[in-house]
Amino acid sequence: MSSLAHTLFADRALLGTGWARDVAIDIGADGRIAGVTPQAAPNGRTRLAGPVVPAMPNLHSHAFQRAMAGLAEVAGTGDDSFWTWREEMYRTVGILSPDDVEAIATKLFVEMLKGGFGCVAEFHYLHHAIDGRPYTDRAEMARRIIAAARRTGIGLTLLPVFYAHANFGGAAPAAGQRRFIHDVDGFGRLIEDLGPACDIAGARLGLAIHSLRAATTDEIAQLVPMVGVTAPIHIHVAEQQREVDECVAHSGARPVQFLLDHAPGDERWCLLHATHITAGEASGIIRSGAVVGLCPATAAHLGDGIFPAVDFLARRGRFGIGTDSHVATSVEAELRTLEYGQRLRDQRRNRLAPPGASVGRTLFDAALQGGVAALARPGGLTVGSPADLVVLDGANPYIAAANDDQILDRWIFAGLDRPVRDVMVAGRWCIRDGAHADDAEIDTDFGKVLMKLGQR
Repeated sequence: MSSLAHTLFADRALLGTGWARDVAIDIGADGRIAGVTPQAAPNGRTRLAGPVVPAMPNLHSHAFQRAMAGLAEVAGTGDDSFWTWREEMYRTVGILSPDDVEAIATKLFVEMLKGGFGCVAEFHYLHHAIDGRPYTDRAEMARRIIAAARRTGIGLTLLPVFYAHANFGGAAPAAGQRRFIHDVDGFGRLIEDLGPACDIAGARLGLAIHSLRAATTDEIAQLVPMVGVTAPIHIHVAEQQREVDECVAHSGARPVQFLLDHAPGDERWCLLHATHITAGEASGIIRSGAVVGLCPATAAHLGDGIFPAVDFLARRGRFGIGTDSHVATSVEAELRTLEYGQRLRDQRRNRLAPPGASVGRTLFDAALQGGVAALARPGGLTVGSPADLVVLDGANPYIAAANDDQILDRWIFAGLDRPVRDVMVAGRWCIRDGAHADDAEIDTDFGKVLMKLGQR
């Protein structure tokens, strides 16, 4: 045991085989799990303060948008939608500096950790200076995301986003999009620059295509080979009904069908939102092996629609969860909103679990598996995986009184106050007793950005 970085003991832990009692968890100096032994004796190990579950991957984040939460809540003429919200987002983009973006991302990543997430896929498209020109270091903004992840300890899959057009057919970008825009060659140079930076930081590098509106099929074909054959590839698709209508008008096909016809996906791909899909498109996604990235709190906030999750899960489709625009930053908020959306649509309860099964456990397991695939980062409390784990607050009476799957049902559906006590990522304690070591300074820096936004 002396060669191990941590020797832990959990009264209860959710393993790949299910809940186990009296679990010894040994963690090596490399930050990976070296041993998991149920029905063990403590033998001097550090006893954890509550039930232990794997940390959840967050498969979709636009970090800078956390700072604008609550700034687009003044009613317009009655037809407010994603498209009117986007104008507020463009105004925010128009004033953020690299220091601002780092401060926002750092605060956000701490909030994610406290919400039960252990790693994040950052869908990063805020690349350039305010006037649209590249920084002297074209990777300046991406390096700020990397710095925020390193400081907070959250695991990072960095997804630089290719964004070239305002709409289908290669339409010229709008002024509000100037900080996002690349051509294929310039984007390739960005990817080349970020490879070494991610290696040094222990981050995973993948690729994102903003949407079918923002990239042509010819561009997509040139982009995919820029990253390794196991690197994740993410894309927004069929998020809003207007996008579906415009895709049909342009191509004669709905977005998901068009994507599957022209850039056949596989298990590397994550189709973000896919809110407005037909049964046939769902079948195509499932056949491809792609993961659907669901962000239920953001979808509800923007009024985008409700993903057909009951049918999709019944057919063994894969999904994970993300926090997208970050109007919520916790595992329980996303999973609860996912289930409640199905209940409201169907006017029935307990929609996303088979008869006799726990809804919380069903959702948690599925989101964990889909998130692991979408981030290309192993997960779960298994030997060889990164030691990414969450300790729920065993002093909370709801959790203390719960047995096994009830723990997840209480966490997700009982509206508990700060249910996450401790979080470890890659063998490093990032959250202890509900706090990050740098909370005070991180909050001060973030507060300055919020003041700046309030003075626009």
